Amino acid sequence: MSITRRSLLSALGISAGAAALAACAPSTSAPTPAGTEGLKDDGVKEFPLTSWSYNEAVTKQPMQDAIDKYTAANAGVKISTPSYPYNDYLNQLLLQVQGGQLAGAIQLDVAWLATLAATGKLLDLKSVAGGLDYAPAALSLGQSKGTQYGLPWTFAGIGLIANNELLTRAGVSGPPKTVAEFEAALTAVKGLGNGIVPWAGMTKVDQLKDVIPWMWEFGSPIVQDNKVVIGDDGSVEAMTWYKKLYDQKLIAPDVNRVDARALMSQGKTAFYEDAIGGKATVAKSSPDKDLGTKMTPVARPVKNAGDKPRHLAWGQVIAVMNGSGAAAAANFAKTVTTDKSYTIDWFTKTGLPPTTNAGLADATVKNDKFATDFTAQIGANSSASPFWVYPQFSQMEKVLAEEVQAILIGKKSPKDALTSARDRMNALIK
Repeated sequence: MSITRRSLLSALGISAGAAALAACAPSTSAPTPAGTEGLKDDGVKEFPLTSWSYNEAVTKQPMQDAIDKYTAANAGVKISTPSYPYNDYLNQLLLQVQGGQLAGAIQLDVAWLATLAATGKLLDLKSVAGGLDYAPAALSLGQSKGTQYGLPWTFAGIGLIANNELLTRAGVSGPPKTVAEFEAALTAVKGLGNGIVPWAGMTKVDQLKDVIPWMWEFGSPIVQDNKVVIGDDGSVEAMTWYKKLYDQKLIAPDVNRVDARALMSQGKTAFYEDAIGGKATVAKSSPDKDLGTKMTPVARPVKNAGDKPRHLAWGQVIAVMNGSGAAAAANFAKTVTTDKSYTIDWFTKTGLPPTTNAGLADATVKNDKFATDFTAQIGANSSASPFWVYPQFSQMEKVLAEEVQAILIGKKSPKDALTSARDRMNALIK
């Protein structure tokens, strides 16, 4: 059976628009990337693997297992494991780059790639990736302005995950498909009482970027012709709706991803939003050992029946810093992202899917119901954030989050806050 580009995009859970986004990134002034000459073997076999996964309970041991396996198979290789919490990770990387201390292989969220690429310290990995089995859509995750800065490690999207047991207790018979059905489900869950938060939606400023796909659902393009356009009818309607849910206590104040995972693990919320790997984290920390069987991916409810669900793309790549040990780090990155003995083990232990054709076709992946449902319900309708192409994306998301928070606490109207966010974000990209 022939594999088409569309089927690959679907298998990886990414829309064609997201796959093409890197090619149409706006021009920014950035240093020339370090070229393939930086990949000449300098004989150095020791390098660090900087990550956030080594800082998290559910992924620390699987990462150590991969490192141990690799070093046992490659004589003389030694890999150190500096790590930082996810929410502070990008800032720490930039501080390390500024101080000339970042080296070796680095785990990157795809959202951060343009920012790190703009430092001019990442190697061009085109020669490493050439001829390997990466699905094209996955390979594009590691590209910025046409340069292959990272090798794709995993990819999916961020979307709703439901606790089916709570929904059944509340009398909700199936996953809500429209915003109206979603509200009705949340109201029913609220009636259960007992401290249950119907939806652990993001309300802390550090992760209010989760409102982006809701703005899409209500009709806002967010960015158009290289200009931020929020404050338009769609974004204002979306945030008016979100504020209503907040006021009705269908979502709770001061919740971020960590808080939402805790609520889900304790059986205290019917819905929360996460990447595909969130299930493993939640299930592992839950006192309910059967919780994993009760968790189901749900396509984002749409404004009008028949609309397309929209989700933020999500993924990880491994990039390599120019400098001592770069060739050894690149070989490690290539091996753990393409060799099925690594990628399928990583999937089995973390729930994070591979990015190669062979890995995606493996029975272990195909027979995992949660993974296949997540891909079909969420991943297949995921798009890259319109802000990721800008090196200033982090500042832009912070501005958006600050203004959305002002809406939630009643400090500003949705129109005023989003208009302010638009003007502040456009100033950042001039």
